[in-house]
Amino acid sequence: MKNKNIQTEIDASFLYQKLADHESDATIAHVFSQMSVIERSHAEAFARKENIPVEELMRPSWRAKTLNAIGKVFGYDYVLGVLMDTEKSISSAVITHKQKAQMPVTSGDTAHVKILRSILEKEDKVTGTQLSKFERKHRSVGGNAIRAAVLGGNDGLVSNFSLVMGIAGATAGQEGVLLAGLAGLLAGALSMSLGEWISVKSSQELYENQMQIEMDELETNPEGELKELALIYIAKGIPEEQANAMAADIMKDKTHAHDVLVREELGINAEELKGSAVEAAVYSFILFAIGAVIPVLPFMFTSGMKAVVISVSLSAAGLFLIGAAITLFTGKNVWYSGFRQVLFGLAAAAITFGIGKLIGVSVG
Repeated sequence: MKNKNIQTEIDASFLYQKLADHESDATIAHVFSQMSVIERSHAEAFARKENIPVEELMRPSWRAKTLNAIGKVFGYDYVLGVLMDTEKSISSAVITHKQKAQMPVTSGDTAHVKILRSILEKEDKVTGTQLSKFERKHRSVGGNAIRAAVLGGNDGLVSNFSLVMGIAGATAGQEGVLLAGLAGLLAGALSMSLGEWISVKSSQELYENQMQIEMDELETNPEGELKELALIYIAKGIPEEQANAMAADIMKDKTHAHDVLVREELGINAEELKGSAVEAAVYSFILFAIGAVIPVLPFMFTSGMKAVVISVSLSAAGLFLIGAAITLFTGKNVWYSGFRQVLFGLAAAAITFGIGKLIGVSVG
């Protein structure tokens, strides 16, 4: 466990440096570089405590390298989002442990996003624009889009695997399994995509109405909004003079001021509202279908118990890969997470297979 703590700090140091290398804003890049140094010092402290040669450990794990590869393809905001999720998870675990042990919780136990903000706010040339840019980055969808892709595939695989095994149990893997599997794939994928479309569309309509009200307030009472923005920064611990200067800097651009007020006052990230509801529905359909087709594939080419065995094998492999992919966000052991996913998926399929068997015998 202690070596894992060291590796977590090493990975964070590696990823923060990658964020710094790919950040166009020099001030924010400097913040990320400082965080990289802090994380490395934590790793070195852990290593010295355990009498472990630091040089042997200062290599990023496969997880960190994978996240870096994702950053190269999809943008490093994804990496920052995952980093923040990881920091918050570690922070929550530490605080829970200390509370159970009746130990005092210190400021160092809180999520590193607070440290990031503290460093940024102490920069000599920080502006309101830079601070709001950082806020937008660490509140961005980050790992959520990737997580949604993984979980969408998992939903399709587990639900259709259970359905296919239920029909296979009732028919001994003969007629009807392929038809039921394809029907389950289409029904599930359509349901998921429709649900995603409704979710995105209704959220957009609700938030757009709230954002319009905020724009009306900005146009009719800019002085009041200026004071409100300054008070928001003061409440975050920024000195009053600096907060007023930052608010004035942001208010120079009405559109930017509106974005900041919407984010800070309403808690809405306008960037997340730019996505198309139709596009979200299509992605949801595809991701669900990719997972759902795995247990059906063998029945396209064979039947009977042979198809059942191949379907179980392919589905188990798919479940393990999904469990392994989830560790990108949780930081858990790959084998533990992968086999846990396999166990749960096989248990669900076994139950439906058994029920199908009972129904098949009863009907027979």
